Amino acid sequence: MSVKKCACSPLQEHRAKFQPVLPNILKKGPAFVKPKLGKPTKSVADQATVKKIFPNTYGLPAITFVKGNNAALCKKAVRVGVVLSGGQAPGGHNVIGGLLDGLKKANSKNKLFGFLGGPSGIVDNKFIEITPALMQEYRNTGGFDLIQSGRTKIETDEQLAAAKNNLLKNKLDALVVVGGDDSNTNACVIAEYLKQKGVDISVIGVPKTIDGDLKNEHIETSFGFDTATKIYAELVGNIERDMNSARKYWHFVRLMGRSASHITLEVALKTHPNAVLVGEEVLAKKMTLGQVVKNLVDLIVKRAKAGKNYGIVLVPEGLIEFIPEMKELISALNDSLADNEAALTKLSTTAQKKEFILAKLPKKLADLMRSLPDGIASQLMLDRDPHGNVQVSLIETEKLLVEMIKTELSALKKAGKYTGKFSAITHFFGYEGRCGVPSTFDATYTYALGYNAAVLALNKCSGYLSSVRKLTRKAQDWEVGGVPLTMMMNIERRKGKEKPVIKKALVELKGEPFKYLAKNRIAWAEQDLFVFPGPIQFFGPAEVTDITTYTLMLEQGKKIK
Repeated sequence: MSVKKCACSPLQEHRAKFQPVLPNILKKGPAFVKPKLGKPTKSVADQATVKKIFPNTYGLPAITFVKGNNAALCKKAVRVGVVLSGGQAPGGHNVIGGLLDGLKKANSKNKLFGFLGGPSGIVDNKFIEITPALMQEYRNTGGFDLIQSGRTKIETDEQLAAAKNNLLKNKLDALVVVGGDDSNTNACVIAEYLKQKGVDISVIGVPKTIDGDLKNEHIETSFGFDTATKIYAELVGNIERDMNSARKYWHFVRLMGRSASHITLEVALKTHPNAVLVGEEVLAKKMTLGQVVKNLVDLIVKRAKAGKNYGIVLVPEGLIEFIPEMKELISALNDSLADNEAALTKLSTTAQKKEFILAKLPKKLADLMRSLPDGIASQLMLDRDPHGNVQVSLIETEKLLVEMIKTELSALKKAGKYTGKFSAITHFFGYEGRCGVPSTFDATYTYALGYNAAVLALNKCSGYLSSVRKLTRKAQDWEVGGVPLTMMMNIERRKGKEKPVIKKALVELKGEPFKYLAKNRIAWAEQDLFVFPGPIQFFGPAEVTDITTYTLMLEQGKKIK
């Protein structure tokens, strides 16, 4: 399979010349750093179970790279494979570029191979060699189009055996998996399997996801989060400017991020919208859907009394799953639809199916289902994934809120308690942010992650995630090393089975980013304190081009404007 050369825009031509700054510790190359081992680690939860599943890779020490003579590891030429797994994120190509440069710096005969189409490329043995000439066309670009990505999980005995055989057939010394929590869980599974089989091939992960939910003390942020949130913030800022000009619409913006609200929170910090829904807060307060709607209605009524029949609300993609009663309803629907599949096939209309299922639900959940707009109720009934579960990410939560708000406002108007006008426009920003040209931060961070992954591979550190830390400092002062993948594991129920997975990092309600929102949200709600971030800047003063996320700055004790 050949890689198609892309046409270049003027920006892309200039961006290709950008040289990411390496952390000082890596500048001389892999021959001049050595791994410093920390204390043995343990998983974040379920230690005994995780250790039993990963006996060969559990308890590894965290690694920090320090100065030292390590020339011996550069003498033998090595072959390394890389695979992009899961959804796209800005900066993936620079991970590969950093990986290639780190390998070539160690030994010009080292080779890098990219598996095509994600993990299925490993199983099917489809790959290309990534040469410096080929890589040059993709440096500092968005997307994963150099080798593409995929969501295949290598977990069955047949898949694991095929992967092992193909890695051996191609005489690879290491495999680098670029992905999110699920993909890096899979990387750990492969690393453990190879150890069990006595195969000396290292497996290293790289933290990728725009959702921002792959983070801990060693992984301060996943790559792509910075760029994606800057893109979304630009769009939200544009809407705010338009809304502030027209002053007649309420905008409801749903933002990508199903399992955590990091994107929504970061965009809010950048733009100061009138209302921000944070799923983790809704869950902690055990709010009902009705309470969420009432809070928004109260805000709309209050602004209308001030002559402001306009505003903007940010909604996380996964809000529905954070509302306890909705989560209970979805779980009950999944069970009822599965248990009554044969009977449902005999019913011809959606209305008949809905009434049939309503009769099977507890009264509380049946009443909740009846309160939902018909379109949303139909989505809950009909839009199922291959496993028979509701596809929550497809539910247009922003439209659900608008319809329910309209109903409440209509009742208030009839009661003489509301005299304003409510015209709503809905938006969903998701794919717009996944393949943008990486920001200067992400271009630099991903290059360092890839280069660091090369050093981990050369040092045969299997079962580790590439870690670059102290990210609010200048890039040359960043610290690098590796964090054991098992250290981030816990046990969760997936598809009816208990499985080890890397624990998702949710918005921390006691954390500084959320506390900043809580401190300012009343002022943002009542006043028009909008901020218009504008597009990502690649050229200009450092405080414009190099700034990272407000989330990261607040977490590390920095002040934001």
